[in-house]
Amino acid sequence: LSSAVMAKGEWKRSGADDLPLTGRSECEVFDDGTNTFFWRAHTLTVLFILTCALVYVTLLEETPLDTAYNTKRGIVASILVFLCFGVTQAKDGPFTRPHPAYWRFWLCVSVVYELFLIFILFQTVHDGRQFMKYIDPKLGVPLPERDYGGNCLIYDPGHPADPFHNIWDKMDGFVPAHFLGWYIKTLMIRDWWMCMIISVMFEFLEYSLEHQLPNFSECWWDHWIMDVLVCNGLGIYCGMKTLGWLSMKPYQWQGLWNIPTYKGKIKRIAFQFTPYSWVKFEWRPASNLRRWLAVLGIIFMFLLAELNTFYLKFVLWMPPEHYLVLLRLIFFVNVGGVAMREIYDFMDDPKFYKKLGQQAWIVATITVTEFLIVVKYDPNTIMLPIPFFITQCWTLGIVLIFFWTLWRFFIRDITLRYKETRRRRQEGSSERDRVPGHADGTNLATSGRSKLNGSMDTVRHRKS
Repeated sequence: LSSAVMAKGEWKRSGADDLPLTGRSECEVFDDGTNTFFWRAHTLTVLFILTCALVYVTLLEETPLDTAYNTKRGIVASILVFLCFGVTQAKDGPFTRPHPAYWRFWLCVSVVYELFLIFILFQTVHDGRQFMKYIDPKLGVPLPERDYGGNCLIYDPGHPADPFHNIWDKMDGFVPAHFLGWYIKTLMIRDWWMCMIISVMFEFLEYSLEHQLPNFSECWWDHWIMDVLVCNGLGIYCGMKTLGWLSMKPYQWQGLWNIPTYKGKIKRIAFQFTPYSWVKFEWRPASNLRRWLAVLGIIFMFLLAELNTFYLKFVLWMPPEHYLVLLRLIFFVNVGGVAMREIYDFMDDPKFYKKLGQQAWIVATITVTEFLIVVKYDPNTIMLPIPFFITQCWTLGIVLIFFWTLWRFFIRDITLRYKETRRRRQEGSSERDRVPGHADGTNLATSGRSKLNGSMDTVRHRKS
């Protein structure tokens, strides 16, 4: 990581080496340039260990006669070899802390997950669901969805022993999951307005799609008080506070062995899990059409990924508490931040970033593939007719967004350009009018008479 060595006072984009300086809101980073064993590439070491493991399996281990076991083991070994290659050889992304290899690992996991989704997509519905039994024998069985609606009384006088039982029934593991999820999403998006818009719009989606998935049916106070205000709102608030701290934090890095005190060493180890530097996201969606479409696309993909969480559980028959559901959420937590940073760089500085980042590309592909699996495995649920009044509301919203886009980036710009052109023409004509001898027609007539008198004098002089 020698390219990360910087002189004091130089500006640098977070986690990206040797990039040209721009006018973006970035922090100042000081680095003493220490390059320890922890930061060096270990390609030969990894190659030697991997080769030894393969030699051991080939020469010293007897291959079992269980075909299913050998198949699973071969698939896992293939994935591990690919991960070893990717961790040591893949291209670095925008993040370098806690270590670039960490983010390369998640990039390779993204590729493996996308290949798995492609495999599931090409199976029949029955075979795809039964294939999940190879991962966990408990899967492949239809599971009823829990209905969160029903009795929506906050205070239920029919249960004098515990009249607030409806509230306590909703206090399950999803409450801290909502809070933690929106705290992390805020760190990814780094904008309060976008987070609130996505949070509110997802509740509207739950209202709109509760006829398709029963667990979207929730009480009104569960939607707007527990979800939007308490869990999501508190998570967004804590996330914004953390963003404020990260933007004000000094980014001064020293080698661990250059710090004299044990307290300083412990602090340095803890700060290894914080960003190397900080870039403030300034989305400015109304500044131009490119940024506006990018923000709309980000909101759409976020909402689609959220919906995929519920629909995949429904079509692949996975209970909400299954570890695969949790692993998927952990996966998106690790790849979402990198993808969002690459999208922002691509949108904010298209002259330098001429193509979309690798992690953002694969995350978008994963989101689309998940949705295609849902469409293929249960088209009947997806095609259930939406109630008419809900269709009217969404149609009205889409029409308003379309006409606002048309007015803001086309009609308004044309009008402003026309007014600017007209103003310049008026200024040019007024400047021509202020030229001496051209203010009115009197001077022009006088000038003409003087020329005429001058020519007559010349004629008289010749006659004399």
